[in-house]
Amino acid sequence: MTSSEKTGAGETAAAPATPARGRPPSLLAELSAEFAGTMILILFGVGVVAQVVTTPDGSAGQYDSIAWTWGIGVMLGVYVAGRISGAHLNPAVTIAFAAYDGFPWRKVGPFIVAQFLGAAVAALIVRATYADLIRSVDPTLTETQGIFSTFPGDATTIPTAFLDQVVGTAILVFMIFALVHPRNRGPAANMTPFMIGIVVVGIGMAWGSNAGYAINPARDFGPRLVSWITGYENAWVTADGVQYWWLPIIAPVIGGLIGGGLFKLLVDRYIPADDAPQEVGRV
Repeated sequence: MTSSEKTGAGETAAAPATPARGRPPSLLAELSAEFAGTMILILFGVGVVAQVVTTPDGSAGQYDSIAWTWGIGVMLGVYVAGRISGAHLNPAVTIAFAAYDGFPWRKVGPFIVAQFLGAAVAALIVRATYADLIRSVDPTLTETQGIFSTFPGDATTIPTAFLDQVVGTAILVFMIFALVHPRNRGPAANMTPFMIGIVVVGIGMAWGSNAGYAINPARDFGPRLVSWITGYENAWVTADGVQYWWLPIIAPVIGGLIGGGLFKLLVDRYIPADDAPQEVGRV
């Protein structure tokens, strides 16, 4: 696989991360793209949850609309940032690319900061725009925290929630690695961002009940911080008062490393070179 400076999520779907004049993008350009792409992702994702939660009669959508819109948000965010930064939009993805695919470790910290800031700004926009509706259904700001951050379900223990986030993020990163690998014959015609969005929809449909499928530390911590700043006093804990904010940060990073490692172990080393003889019947 080529260097992750050219193979972040969605990168092979577009062109190499190079501006029109052929010069590599500056770090500032990459950070701007990560900020913008993550902001778009959260505007759609947190926005749809706000819409569903503040219209409890179901007239503005239910769980399916949440799962699909999160996928749309990911797809659009990758289209926004893919050409410039590779559109990681997720600290777990950035760390996995650094660990397994040559993404420079010196860029990991700045990328993560840009992702957190993009998520926080988007959440602030959602919080302000939906303020009236939120107050109408939750005047004390004790019932609608789930708009902004994830929590375990009523029957889900903390260890199960941790495992859930490891598994969900491992699936996500495994599939991103598969879709962007330059020799794995991934989607053509700039369709990789679309397919990554579909992966997120699938994770939401299959892995959403235990802990809300954060699968992205920036997606959870940035909006959680904004909700706390804007009046949600219990943003950091579960309904039982258990500190939970750390879990959607640590577990997805572990899951991303597992998913990337499994792709390298099970698939990457067996992918033939581009100039290898083609066998009859092989796609």
